[in-house]
Amino acid sequence: MDEISWREDGRDHRVRWRSESAAPPRRVVVADDETRADDAYRLACEGTALLWRGDFQNARQLLGAMARRIDRPPRRPRRKPEPSQVQAFHLHRQARAQRARTLGMLLIPLDPGHVIPLRRAPSVQDACTEAYGPDDQPYVTSLRELLGLIGAHEWRTKGVPVPALGGDRIHPHYGVFSPVRGEYVDLVNEAPLPSTTTAFDIGTGTGVLAAVLARRGAERVVATDLDPRALACAQENVDRLEVGKQVEVVRADLFPPGRAGLIVCNPPWVPAKPSSPLEHAVYDPGGRMLRGFLTGLADHLEPGGEGWLILSDLAEHLGLRTRDELRALFGASDLEVAGRLDTRPVHPRAADPDDPLHAARAAETTSLWRLRSTSAQPSA
Repeated sequence: MDEISWREDGRDHRVRWRSESAAPPRRVVVADDETRADDAYRLACEGTALLWRGDFQNARQLLGAMARRIDRPPRRPRRKPEPSQVQAFHLHRQARAQRARTLGMLLIPLDPGHVIPLRRAPSVQDACTEAYGPDDQPYVTSLRELLGLIGAHEWRTKGVPVPALGGDRIHPHYGVFSPVRGEYVDLVNEAPLPSTTTAFDIGTGTGVLAAVLARRGAERVVATDLDPRALACAQENVDRLEVGKQVEVVRADLFPPGRAGLIVCNPPWVPAKPSSPLEHAVYDPGGRMLRGFLTGLADHLEPGGEGWLILSDLAEHLGLRTRDELRALFGASDLEVAGRLDTRPVHPRAADPDDPLHAARAAETTSLWRLRSTSAQPSA
């Protein structure tokens, strides 16, 4: 069990550390409403965490002030050669990681039952219980992570409207990728179905694609995932959408037993190492899930069936993977392309010229690749 320790009121203190994205800080000092933003920022940059004892809303304001100091541009930027897209990507990730580490140094105490013992503190019991489960022991976490829990609880409560489901909502759980970028869901809703008997949804997450396939008439959908949070989230969503009789949610590493006439997979789009467990839906180290899906697809397709790979080409524009490498994976897996549907992203960052990755995002296309086995013959 990770712990943090500090000295306060002439005594040494020790308490449990709770975080899914950061190791416990080695140095901790006490801070309160009298702490200046410049001092807090300096200490955080030096690796010293600040355990907050003042008003909760003042802590939020201090966090915002620290963020502004991180985000402000240098006074005299040095002229440097324009980085390549892959260099820009790695520099961007380094900057984001450093920003997260610095802002994660502002800590909040919680009493048993996920209660914040600070003035003007909100009730976070529901948000913390959804993410962590019940807890009858005190602990400390970062304010930044706590605010993420609160935001996730709000998304889970109100849900995300999905046009492909007629405007019905998907309710993402904490740590499960939310379908806020609905263009990939629309592709699954528009592509011609090769079969309506059995479909697999590999890496189901919230269950949104399984629900879309069920609403389109798939008689049986097997939705797989390894993450317990995703499995619980998917089950809750398919039950809420009243497709639970068609959709079976199972724990599996990629494929369930058997074959299907349609197998759908929306793997993480960027072949890079995640910096925290919450990034596994975005970053796929070495393209593990992509390769696993492609290499196993032919063995799980029924004769005449199709595998639908939903994949952004952002990695190609960032120089992390080439189109030739992707097509080579198809060929090495005994797969051929039967067709492809493309769409362009509509998220705000694609139109933001100040985004460090703007050139890649502006050129991004999301595709649904219709893949067939080159060895299987269509059934009579």
